[in-house]
Amino acid sequence: MGNYVNPGNSGFTRIRKNIYIDKTGLIRLVNQTIDTPRCLTCVSRPRRFGKSFAAKMLCAYYDKTCDSSMLFDDLAIAGDPQYRKHMNQYDVIYLDMTEAIGEASLDDMVSYIQRNVVRELTEQYPARKAAEGFAATLANAAQTAGNKFIMIIDEWDAPIREAKERPDLQRKYLEFLRSLFKNSGMTDKIFAAAYMTGILPIKKDGSQSAISDFWEYTMIKPRQFAAYVGFTEAEVKKLCADYGSDFEKMKQWYDGYSFRDLASVYNPNSVMKALYHHDFDSYWTQTSAAESLMGYINLDFDGLGKTVAELIGGVETRVDTNGFANDLVTFRDRNDVLTLLIHLGYLAYDEETQTVHIPNEEIRREFAKAVRQVKRDDTIRRVRESDQLIIDTIHGKEEAVADQIEKIHEEEAPLYYNNEQALRSVIKRAYFSYGDEYLMFEELPAGSGYADIVYFPKRGSILPALIVELKWNQSADGAIAQIKNRRYPEAVKEYGGEILLVGISYNREAPAGERKHQCRIERFTIPPAAF
Repeated sequence: MGNYVNPGNSGFTRIRKNIYIDKTGLIRLVNQTIDTPRCLTCVSRPRRFGKSFAAKMLCAYYDKTCDSSMLFDDLAIAGDPQYRKHMNQYDVIYLDMTEAIGEASLDDMVSYIQRNVVRELTEQYPARKAAEGFAATLANAAQTAGNKFIMIIDEWDAPIREAKERPDLQRKYLEFLRSLFKNSGMTDKIFAAAYMTGILPIKKDGSQSAISDFWEYTMIKPRQFAAYVGFTEAEVKKLCADYGSDFEKMKQWYDGYSFRDLASVYNPNSVMKALYHHDFDSYWTQTSAAESLMGYINLDFDGLGKTVAELIGGVETRVDTNGFANDLVTFRDRNDVLTLLIHLGYLAYDEETQTVHIPNEEIRREFAKAVRQVKRDDTIRRVRESDQLIIDTIHGKEEAVADQIEKIHEEEAPLYYNNEQALRSVIKRAYFSYGDEYLMFEELPAGSGYADIVYFPKRGSILPALIVELKWNQSADGAIAQIKNRRYPEAVKEYGGEILLVGISYNREAPAGERKHQCRIERFTIPPAAF
C-alpha cells in the first residue's frame, strides 16, 4: 500500500464512520466506462461539494490490495450486476494534486509525482521491465501486473489555479496529462479507466479542451452525474427527519442548484455542518473561495456592477457560458466572470433559460457582504441608493420611494413594461440591499391569495415587515386595498411586530408625460383576534 499506487481503503473507511449519504451510484457510472472509448471521465464541482469523498470512495472500491466488501455490501452499488466484477480488481494510481503541491514546489511538481509513482511501482512490481518515459513505465507495469490501472486524480486543476500567473508551469502540467491521456494507443495499454475531479473544467487550449479525450461533466452540464454533485432533496429530507432539523430552513439556506432532471441540489458540506452544529449559518465563509468573490465582482467590465445588484435582489440574468477559458485569469467580459462563479458554486445555472441566480441564503449573504467592499463607483452608488430606498420606505416617504423606483426603471430596466412581472424585476433591483435586515419571499401564500413580495425582518431586527403589492395599469391605492381585502398580513402574523403595506403601480395607459410609478404606504397592525 502506498501514497500514490494502491492507497487502500482507509480514506473511505473514515468517511463511513460519520453521517454518510450513499453516493455509490457514481461507481456504477464509472464501471460502465471501463475499457470503453468513454473511459476518461472528468467531473468538476465547487469546493466542499464532496469531490475528495468521491475520489476516496473510488480508491476503496477498485484497489486490489484490500478487501472493501464490508464498506460497500450495505450500499446501493451492491445491487448492481457489475458490483463484484470490478470491486478490488485493479491497481490504482491516486494523485491528490493539492497534496502534491504542498509536498513539492510548483516547478518540480510533475517530476516529483513521476519519481514517487515510479518508486512505488518498483517496490510493488520489482520484476517490471525498465522503460524510458513515464507513460512507457506505466505501460510496462500494467503488463507485469496483468491488469490495467484505474487512475484517480483529485483536485486535478489545483496546479492551474495555483500557477495562474505562470503559463509555463500550466503548460508543463497539461503536457504531463496529455502524455498519459492524449495518445490513445498508449492510454489503452495503461488505463482501464480514469476519473478526474476538480473545481474547474479542463482548461481550454484556444477554443478546445487541452485534453480533449475526456468526457466532461460540469456545474453547467452535469448530465448523468447530476445526482452526485451534492445532496438531493430526498436525501436532505431524510437527514432532517433523522436528526430533528428544520427542513424548510435547510432548503432556504442551502438549496438552489438545479439541473435538467434534478430540481433541487443542496450544498453537502453546509448541510452536514448545520446538522452537527444545530445552527443555520453561512458556512461558505470558511472556504478560501469566499475570500475571492470580491475580487471577481470588482472586475472592471461594463454592466457587471448592475448584474451583481440584480442577482442580489433576486433577479435572474442571462449568461453566455461558451467562451470561458476554464481558468482564473482569462476574462473577456461579464459572461466569463459569471461563468466562473457558476463553477465556484456562487451562482446556479438554469440550462433551459440560460440564466443564473444566487441559489440560497448562504450565498446571498456572501454576495451582500462582498458587494459592500467593492470599490467601483457605480456599485457604491447602487448600494447607497438601495439602502436609502429602504429607509424612505420605512419612514413612509411615498414620493421618494416612487422617484427612486422610477430612476431604477429608466437606468437599468427595459423602458417598456409589458406585464406585472417586469415591474417586479424593477422592484427587486431597487431593493437589492434588503439582505442586511430582511429575508425576501415572492408569491408568498397568505390569506386568500399570494403576496407579491414580502420582506420579512431577520431575527433580532427592529425593522417592520414589508408586504409589497404590485399593480400594472392600475393604481397604488388598489394595491393597498388588495393587501387588506385578501388578508395578506396573515403571511407575517407570527412576526408580531409592525407591518408596512406598500402598494406600487405603473400605468402604461396614462398619457406619455404621466407614466410614472406611484407608491402608497400604510402602517398596519394585526388585531389580536383578527386571524
